Amino acid sequence: MKFHHQTLSNGLQIVAECNPDALSAALGFFVRAGARDETPEISGVSHFLEHMAFKGTDKRTAEDVNREFDEIGAKYNAYTAVDQTVYHAAVLPEYLPRAMDLLAGLIRPTLRVDDFDVEKQVILEEIAMYADLPSWTAYECAMRRQFADHGIGNSVLGTVDSVGALTADAMRAYHTDRYGANNIFVAATGKIDWHQLVDLIEEHCADWSAGASERGCDRTHRRDSDEIICTDAYVQESIVLVSDAPAADAPLRMASELLASIIGDDSGSRFHWALEEPGRVDSVEFAYYAYEDVGAFLTSIGCQPDLAEENLDIIKAIFREVAERGVEPEEIDQAKHRLGARIVLAAERPQNRLQSLADHWTYRQRYASVEEDLALLEAVTIEQTKELLDRYSLSNHLAVWLGPLKGDATASAPSLS
Repeated sequence: MKFHHQTLSNGLQIVAECNPDALSAALGFFVRAGARDETPEISGVSHFLEHMAFKGTDKRTAEDVNREFDEIGAKYNAYTAVDQTVYHAAVLPEYLPRAMDLLAGLIRPTLRVDDFDVEKQVILEEIAMYADLPSWTAYECAMRRQFADHGIGNSVLGTVDSVGALTADAMRAYHTDRYGANNIFVAATGKIDWHQLVDLIEEHCADWSAGASERGCDRTHRRDSDEIICTDAYVQESIVLVSDAPAADAPLRMASELLASIIGDDSGSRFHWALEEPGRVDSVEFAYYAYEDVGAFLTSIGCQPDLAEENLDIIKAIFREVAERGVEPEEIDQAKHRLGARIVLAAERPQNRLQSLADHWTYRQRYASVEEDLALLEAVTIEQTKELLDRYSLSNHLAVWLGPLKGDATASAPSLS
């Protein structure tokens, strides 16, 4: 495999990992535009714009876009995150030119008013759907309070009020600001002819204006207080804890991945054996979320209300134990094997490898081969996990409770330190 990188005159970057032995090719447009770039007045516009991208271009209707992707057997989609919007497809190598034509068209949609009005109702239904998910509601509330004055706390979906008031003109202005060529990179993996790829991107994207978008990098943030939301709308109690963690470019990021696996992986972790295996929870997670300038450790559980306080006591004990005694060498080895297998298995498919390649470029502006990722994982030591736990206390967290518990049941529960 060979890595290539080139920047067009308008600032658009191209990165590719070419593998002549692969049987498919994957490519994506990665736009540095997400919820963190929005003001309250246009909250949700990034996600709404992603939907509108599939509504047609100057030369294709919405039906044409979907039909032509299907004609070449593409596996295609798009997603919006708090810090980026991504349009991607995996195809047989011979269909790369058509896939590039289609994806490039998505980045320059027509944004017709009639389509905008119809799709707004789709977005509002999606907001309503997620409002019925207590785990999602608790997560959004926790992130908003953890990053009270930072864009990472913004909602990807937006609100009924912000999306309802959004206009097509406001979306066009946002598109002009955030979708400039210098705010986009194209990544490709698998069976790629590098020179053909560059020629295709120049054909479709060389005339795009550079744009003037800027994003401030703020490694500090203000945290609000805990929150208890008592409601009879849900049967279960959902609890989310959030604490600070290293940013995506930090030296301790791989130690953070290992710690998250040791504490909260869906199998073989401390949370699994203490909470999930005994049937104390319906769901439990401890995850590491890394962004451009900040990071977060997030604990999420869903359980019967009468077990909530006891479960939180168990979590508190696990956090205290790893802080005081650290993790065991066997846990480090097991987590390395688990994460290493995931890295290798994902790399066997160009579509999965695309995300890893893009993550490195998004957050670190560098290329890392599979071998480099594995070496970085293997290099993590117990001493690094101790340093991580010393610098980022898991007990110093914010808590959000959502569910039927009320009164004395949750009066002191969020204070777990």
